[in-house]
Amino acid sequence: MSLAGYEVEVQRQGAEGLETEEMTLNMGPQHPSTHGVLRFVIKADGEVMREAIPDVGYLHRSIEKISEKVGYHGFMPYTDRVDYVAAMFCNQGWAMVCEQLAGIAVPVRGEYCRVIAAELNRISSHLLSVATMILDIGAITPFFHAFREREKINDLLEEMCGARLTYNYMRIGGVAWDLPPGFAERTLEFLDYFEPCIDELDDLVTVNKIYVERLANVAPASRDLAIAYNLVGPNLRATGLKYDVRRDVPYSIYPELEFDVPVGRGEVGTVGDCFDRYIVRMREMRESCRIVRQCLAKIPPGPVIARVPRKLKPPAGDAYVRVESARGDMGWYCVSDGSEFPYRTHIRTGSFAAMGIVDRLSRGLMLADLVALISSLDIVAPEVDR
Repeated sequence: MSLAGYEVEVQRQGAEGLETEEMTLNMGPQHPSTHGVLRFVIKADGEVMREAIPDVGYLHRSIEKISEKVGYHGFMPYTDRVDYVAAMFCNQGWAMVCEQLAGIAVPVRGEYCRVIAAELNRISSHLLSVATMILDIGAITPFFHAFREREKINDLLEEMCGARLTYNYMRIGGVAWDLPPGFAERTLEFLDYFEPCIDELDDLVTVNKIYVERLANVAPASRDLAIAYNLVGPNLRATGLKYDVRRDVPYSIYPELEFDVPVGRGEVGTVGDCFDRYIVRMREMRESCRIVRQCLAKIPPGPVIARVPRKLKPPAGDAYVRVESARGDMGWYCVSDGSEFPYRTHIRTGSFAAMGIVDRLSRGLMLADLVALISSLDIVAPEVDR
């Protein structure tokens, strides 16, 4: 039996009793809990999923190809669109790979500005992730609490670079502007206010019985499975593996900073389940606060950007750099042929890797748990399609 292109369940009596047919359902590409234009083709037997197959490609914008047409400096604003929720990391990745190609050294103050901007952006991104996850599970009020705090971070980032979402703050050789007067004091004031807010959010949500039972033991990923599917960032660390590019492949000024790498411990369920992916992001926000405090205390005087030719022509060769984005290990690969335009650019993102494991983790889940799984992976649709 078919209805408007979809298969629907049919029940009939057979020789061995009641028989049912597999049901194929469409979720997305426009759906509140897909967090962007994503589509999943779900095959289910009643309420139990056989699999949920991601169907990507709805947001492909040929960003990598655009880099070959606009030159090294001209591509920086486009990098914001790779991951519009955590655009600072995209700025930083592109700047770093160009600097490596051209042999450009960034002034120390410029590196501090980059890390301050990136960690504030990490808090902002994680707040969005946990807030929408809580909303997807069914709690509305905490969403507004989290967004209220996120707006305060947006105010700080707007002071820094003039934008609240697509920042275009970093440049090849440093950052576009120094910190504005009084920025350090206002940021410390915000951190003093925000850290107790994390405790409040914990009290409101993390120990809530309904919330815990909706996430605990749901779609756990073992460490080996996560590595096999190339998960990165909080999704990988939720499996108990303490791997963070900032610590294990250090870049910028991170080796000079002290911070912990939170991992999943299966506190309320199985290691690597949806709850662990949530709690790792909550704890990473505290570590980002620690990092920003250290940066504001240590930032030296001096220039924030090196002298870089307007028509940058790196020598022929290639380079690959990695940054720890809010969604994990983000890789930037660039090939130069010696001209003022990149010969080839490729971007490796955490959301694309996370999409691959949805099919595997969805098997045997209840239909309602797919929403928890997708939101726990913190997938940002533009990061999937480039």
